[in-house]
Parts: sequence; structure tokens; C-alpha cells
Amino acid sequence: MAIIERPSSAPAVPAVATPSSSLGALKRPMMETGWKSWLFTVDHKKIVIMYGVVAMFFFIVGGVEALLIRLQLALPDGKILNADVYNQMFTMHATTMIFLFAMPMAAAFANYFLPLQIGARDVAFPRLNALSLWLLVIGGIVLNLAWFLGGAADGGWFMYAPNSGPVFSPSNGVDFWTIGLQIAGIASLIGSINLIVTVLNMRAPGMTFMKMPVFTWMILVVQFLLVFSLPVITVALVLLMFQREYGATFFDAAAGGDPLLWQHLFWIFGHPEVYVLILPGFGIISEVLPTFSRKPLFGYPFVVFSGASIGLVGFGVWAHHMFATGLGPVSVAVFSIATMAIAIPTGVKIFNWLLTMWGGKIWYTTAMKFAIGLVLLFTVGGLSGVTHSVAPSDTQQTDTYYIVAHFHYVLFGGMVFGLFAGFYDWWPKVFGRLLNEKLGSWNFWLMFFGMNLTFGPMHILGLQGQPRRMYVWTEARAGEGLFNLAFWNMVASIGSFILTAGVLAFLINIVYTAKKGPKAGADPWDARTLEWLTTNPPKPHNFDRVPVVHHLDEFFHRKYEEDTATHTMRRIADGEDLVRAEEAAADTDIHLPGPSYWPLMLASGIGILGLGTIYGVPVMVVGVVVLLLASYGWVLEPSVPDASEIDPPSPDGSTKEIASLG
Repeated sequence: MAIIERPSSAPAVPAVATPSSSLGALKRPMMETGWKSWLFTVDHKKIVIMYGVVAMFFFIVGGVEALLIRLQLALPDGKILNADVYNQMFTMHATTMIFLFAMPMAAAFANYFLPLQIGARDVAFPRLNALSLWLLVIGGIVLNLAWFLGGAADGGWFMYAPNSGPVFSPSNGVDFWTIGLQIAGIASLIGSINLIVTVLNMRAPGMTFMKMPVFTWMILVVQFLLVFSLPVITVALVLLMFQREYGATFFDAAAGGDPLLWQHLFWIFGHPEVYVLILPGFGIISEVLPTFSRKPLFGYPFVVFSGASIGLVGFGVWAHHMFATGLGPVSVAVFSIATMAIAIPTGVKIFNWLLTMWGGKIWYTTAMKFAIGLVLLFTVGGLSGVTHSVAPSDTQQTDTYYIVAHFHYVLFGGMVFGLFAGFYDWWPKVFGRLLNEKLGSWNFWLMFFGMNLTFGPMHILGLQGQPRRMYVWTEARAGEGLFNLAFWNMVASIGSFILTAGVLAFLINIVYTAKKGPKAGADPWDARTLEWLTTNPPKPHNFDRVPVVHHLDEFFHRKYEEDTATHTMRRIADGEDLVRAEEAAADTDIHLPGPSYWPLMLASGIGILGLGTIYGVPVMVVGVVVLLLASYGWVLEPSVPDASEIDPPSPDGSTKEIASLG
């Protein structure tokens, strides 16, 4: 439980007061100290920091897997990996980057900044938020346990039947894959429901939907995408699990099953998943570009509704991944048209971003560089993606390195560059320190050139016919001249190490900043949105006073007003002063959720239960017992702390309020 100590003599709403006299010292019970304050926390900000650490760990793991792949393909007849390990490596690289880095890191940004941007003190269900984190951790552990228990999954991240069946993948790798992804999927589904409820019910007074920041809007669209797409992949994973573990024949053509059923189920999830990954990056740079262009976002309603349109149309393009399967001319025509159509709202966003920068006083910080890099790289990926709407072209490109080039320009150029723009923009908000700009420039340029050197040549390799998922290529197939496979494979491999050096520069920047980084002021970027109307880092309760919203870009409008004579904006307040004013008028009654260890126990029970499907009924029984005990404890967790958890009375006779559980 969180305990707020307030002097009994303090007025209910003081006109002018210091933070200590109005709010008092925020205290935690004895359980929430040291490492326990992290394991058992339900504070969305601490949860997000753990999300970020976990996601960055898996980013490094996925990056090492990618480097091994590029080392294997740098030269003809590579000997770094054998065929079996190579299959495991590219399967786990994609799975790790998508499910254990990209989605969790996007969830981290969402969980931290969405409540702050809408003026809320927490998410709607804090304990569910903690459960999402621990389910992600358990899912990631289960997925990677396979490396140590007989070999990882080896059927590709798409796990097409019949390759994913026990005949072609007899080890337990695919079993760990199905269980791990089901657990991670539950985490994402819980988190999406939590954020939807938070946006719908916990916005600050006056914040209508059309006053929400674009980042919040894009996160809201993503949560609806998850709510409608995750159940589909969950059904597919359950069917695959029953086929492998209990002899079902859902995808076995010889027994009357349909292998294409898996592809439909997977891609109905898999293509909206692309926008689950991309839209958070779009939301981030829609905040970064106006801030560092010193002007409002151009066409705010168009950016919002184009994002919603992308989410809607994204459910109607999945079968362009399946043109080579013989769907028939009508289906191919319909999905070709849908693939063309989705380029329209995407193009709208790009023009809005360009017009935001047009005529602005651009401040080329590292965050701004990454934002501009996203616009450039995603445009390349989008243009190559439109070629997939031409069915004959798509049929030729399928399973070549052209596709690898396309989706890396979209996902790495569009998603990872967006996340890095967010790192540099919001780092002072989370940690109170500014990342080093010189190291940041090295970080950007190494990643920008490394990314283009790695994935640009793959367009040429693909058009020259180099297949995906081949663990070697031979000197005899290398060719001659400009389109020599040997030359471009070597360029791509060199580029991957330059890209790695860029990521390493970011990690060095983190360490350097933690030790020597300058402390950030309350408003280091002259920001526009509501998350900056509080201290850096925010207090446990986020806002000393729940803000009342009157404008889009509320924080900016509190600092500036329009000079009607010159039609320019005139500063009327300073960000630091606004934050101090909020502290001075702090609310006196603030209820915070208390720590709980039941989310961790519940996630552990689900993980053990999942492993029981592989290792038998006894393990499953242990999982069920832990799950039931954790559920029982969760439901009956008291809303009032034990006497041992309550701090003794203060010498000044102050009273204590016990915050209710979230």
C-alpha cells in the first residue's frame, strides 16, 4: 500500500503552499524497498523501466543472432553455421526482434507516456500492468530455453505447416516457440485492454479525443489492432500445439487438414502486426518533429485519421503474403487493390511530416535526426512495399532477399529509428538527465549508414534471385559485374557490423550519461505536450495537481499566447515556473496503488502450466496449483495494510492516508 502523510492542520485546498505542506512525504511500506520495490511494484513508470531493460536485452540477443547470419552469408560456402543451426538462428532472430524487442519496447513507451500525456496518475489496472511485464519475461525465457534443451525453433518466425509439424521439426524447439508466444501474447492482450480503458476513462478534465497528442492516438489504434488480431494468432498457436503434443491433424493434408489454414490465421495477425510495430514510431516522430521544428504538427486531424485508416485497412491486406499459394484471380485482385489502398494514408502522414518541417526553425538534435531518418527510410520501404500489390511482381519477389530488404526498411527504418528518436527526446523525462549529443550523433550516423549498407544491397540480391532462408550460396552462382552476389553479400555483412557499432554507441551513451550526464531542466526541449507539466523524472503520483486541458498541445499553450498584431507566438510563462506552480498547488488527497507480488506469482504459474504441455501432467499440475493460489491471493489481497506495514505516527502528529489498491 502507498501511504501519503499529510499534516492534520493543512487546509483541504491551500491557495499557496509548498509541496511538503500540501502533499507531504510519499512513503512506501516496508515491503517496497530495495529490490522488492522493483519485483513487486505496480507503478507504471518502474514497470516501464523494467520493460525497457528486458526489451534492450533481447535487442542485443537478436542482434547477435543477426550478426551470425551475416557472417555465415558473407562468403560463398560459409562454414560459421551448419544448416540446422542456421534455421534456428534466423527463426529466433525474427521471433526475438518482433515479439521480445519491438513489441515490448513499444509497450514500454506506451505505458510510460500515455498516462502522462492524458494527465492520469496511473494506468487503469496497475496490477494487470505488472502481470503483463512478468508474462513477457516468462514468455521470453520459455522461448529461449529451447537453445539449451535440444535446439531452438527452426521453422521460420511464420512457422508454415507442414514444416512446423513433428515430422519436419522433431525437436522440442517449436513446442517452446508455441508456448512462449502464447504467454507473450497474453501479456500483450492484457496490456492492450489496460491502455484502452486508460484512454477512454482516465483522460484529464477537458481532454477530448481531438485534444489528445498524436502519440496517444497511435498507441490507442495499436491497442485495438492487438485486441482484434492477437486472438487469431492465439487460436493458430493452440491448434499447432494440439497437433504437435496430442496428435491433432488441423494442418495435415494427408489426414484431411489444410496447411493453408495456418497461413491464413498467421497472416491475419501478421500483417496488422506490421502496423502494431510501425504506428508507435509514427506517433513518436509526430511529437518529435513539431518540437524540434518549432511549429505545430501540420494537419493534426489528417495524421490522426490516417493512422486509424492504416489500422483499419491493415486487416484487409494479409493475403498478399500468399500470392504464390494459388489463391485464385479474384482473391489476388482484391488483396492487390487493398495493398495499393493502404499506401494512401501512409503517404498522407509523410506529407504531413514534411510540411511540419517546411518553414520551421529546425533544431538538429539527435532525436530530430532519427525522426528525419525514419521519414527517409520508411519512404524507401513503403515504395518497395507497393510493388507487392502487383501480383506477378510479388510472385517473383516472394522468398527472395528483396522481401528481406523491404521489411527491414519498414521495420528497422520505420520502427527502430522511431524508438531511438523517442529515447533521445524522452530520456530526460524518464531519468532526469540528457543523453550526450556527440555520442548521439555517432549513434545516428553509424546506424543510418549501417542500415542502408546492410539492407540496401538486399534489393539487388533479391532481384538477382538469391533466395531467403538458404544457409549457403556458391561461388558458381555469384555472377559477374555490378550485380555480383559475392560483392553485395560482403557489403551487407560489413554494413551489419557498422549498424552494430551504432547500437554500441547508444549503450555507451547510456553508461556515460548515468555517470556524467548533465541534469535536465523541467523543459529542456521547449516541449508541447502534457507529460512535461511535471518533474523530471515524474513523481510516483505523476502530477501534483490533475491538469485541466483547454487546448491541443496544452503545455505549449500555457507557455505561449498568440500576438494578434504580429500573428506570432509570445512567451508568457516558463516551463520551470509552470512545474513549480503545479507543485505549489498540489492536491492533498492522492491515492496510489500499492505493491503486490501476486502478478509475478500468477505469471510464474502460467509459465509452469505451459511447460507442462511439453513435459507432462505432473508439471502441468504444479502450474495449475500455483496459478490457482496466485489467483486466490490476487482476489483477496486486502485494500488496507497490516499493522506491521503502517509507519508509526510522525512527531508532528500528522495523519496518514492509506491508498487503495489498483
